[in-house]
Amino acid sequence: MILFGVLLFLSNIVFAGETTKNYSPESPVDTTAAITSPVIKTNIPDRLYVDSLSLKRHFIHRIGIEARPGYIFPTSSFFRGDNATERALENSLSLHLKYSFQYHPNTYTDRIYRGAYQGIGIAYYNLYEKEQLGSPLAIYLFQGARIARINQRLSLNYEWNFGASFGWKPYDNYTNNFNKVIGSKVNAYLNTNFYFSWMLSPHFDFTTGLAVTHFSNGNTKFPNAGLNNIGVKVGLVYNINRKEECFARPLFQSPIPKFPRHISYDMVLFGSWRRKGVTVGEGQMVASPEAYPVLGFNFAPMYNFGYKFRAGISLDGVYDGSANVYSTDGYGDEFSKPSAGKQMALGLSGRAEYVMPYFTVGIGLGTNVIHAGGDMKSFYQILSLKIEVTRSSFIHIGYNLQDFHDPNYLMLGFGFRFNNKYPTFHRR
Repeated sequence: MILFGVLLFLSNIVFAGETTKNYSPESPVDTTAAITSPVIKTNIPDRLYVDSLSLKRHFIHRIGIEARPGYIFPTSSFFRGDNATERALENSLSLHLKYSFQYHPNTYTDRIYRGAYQGIGIAYYNLYEKEQLGSPLAIYLFQGARIARINQRLSLNYEWNFGASFGWKPYDNYTNNFNKVIGSKVNAYLNTNFYFSWMLSPHFDFTTGLAVTHFSNGNTKFPNAGLNNIGVKVGLVYNINRKEECFARPLFQSPIPKFPRHISYDMVLFGSWRRKGVTVGEGQMVASPEAYPVLGFNFAPMYNFGYKFRAGISLDGVYDGSANVYSTDGYGDEFSKPSAGKQMALGLSGRAEYVMPYFTVGIGLGTNVIHAGGDMKSFYQILSLKIEVTRSSFIHIGYNLQDFHDPNYLMLGFGFRFNNKYPTFHRR
């Protein structure tokens, strides 16, 4: 997922300076370019009109179905055959039903965000081992957009999915003791897919491509090895109210307003809980029976380069109730916590964010600079999703890793953006 975010950032930095028209964020106007025969009002150069088609403030509504056969990465001996059936667990199949809405072609929002669409989906997963893994049901938000247009009907797109999955068969010491990868009945669901979209008709699109999926519980329960899956996706999208004019090339497009570059300030407060594994004896890992609280904040001045990219430095403070927990008896039967000073840290991280309507995906790389050592002496990575609530407030869902592979904790919270001059065509 971090690699996916980096690719998106690099592919869109150039776009930040491609706009040419002055813009006033206090009074944004979404305009629609003509599709067939525009009537241009010369006194209002940033607004064009279409005689027979009114697109402003309307969406294209879409219903999609998908099948995703996949292969489960053998990241654990459990998947390689160390299980109750003594056979490799390597196949999966998921079926998806999705609703989304998309901006009409040639509007400012469509042109800036390359045909962005967003919505909600539900999926059923068959992992071909119901007794040990279950048959999870996933509910998720998703968003996608065009990477490149090959011709008027064919494009290369990306899409991410993020949500929760239910109905897992978790580890149980008595009834499911082989399954040492899934520790909870509810797990986070993350998916990234890259695919081709072919417009078959005014109403139907055919999609096919590659999909990568990860399930885990965010270290809220042991075990938490997770499940990783790669496969293909094949789908059909029904565009309920898309018109045939969407296939035509516009005769004229008004310039996209110039982006008002500025520095904004994000303040995020978050909290969660986590489980802790403690090493005892000769390298044996023992899970503490307690769930420990995590509280923290991020304060990030961010330079807004353009419509889709911002970057900056974040001051990160955290209290991790599991940090430097140790076994007092050396066997893992009794656990103790150190003083609060050994469970708090202050760090600095570099942040980069890919900005789209309603959703912002971010990555961060940082290190704790003020700490008492032990678990708090760390190089950490952050993957975050910000879900827009109002113009300058958002829900924050993040995940903190250590050294790119060790799970730390979830970051569930709320944020505010100050000095926000970002245009909001998608809200008009």
